[in-house]
Amino acid sequence: MASENVTQLTDANFDQEVLNSSVPVLVDFWAEWCQPCRRLAPTIEKLATDYAHRVKVGKLDTDANHLTASKYAISAIPTVLLFKGGQIAQKFVGLKPEKDFRDAIDATL
Repeated sequence: MASENVTQLTDANFDQEVLNSSVPVLVDFWAEWCQPCRRLAPTIEKLATDYAHRVKVGKLDTDANHLTASKYAISAIPTVLLFKGGQIAQKFVGLKPEKDFRDAIDATL
């Protein structure tokens, strides 16, 4: 479910792509079977396009990447974490309006 501006995140590449990133990273923790996750996907895609080259946007399939999902105590999906400098700057659980994500991203830039 990744596109041109959305990075496919995994347990193997998470540290490099997210924690070591020089720009803020918005991470969507999702699963294929999750309907709210599917409803959030177009918003994530739009943010990835609108903030291209300023913010990295990634998706992590929690079913395929248990280690990272466990590390960040992801107990409900969708959960979206905004990282800055390798640290969590903001956490969103459940479906949220696009404006909430934009406000958080703008505050980190």
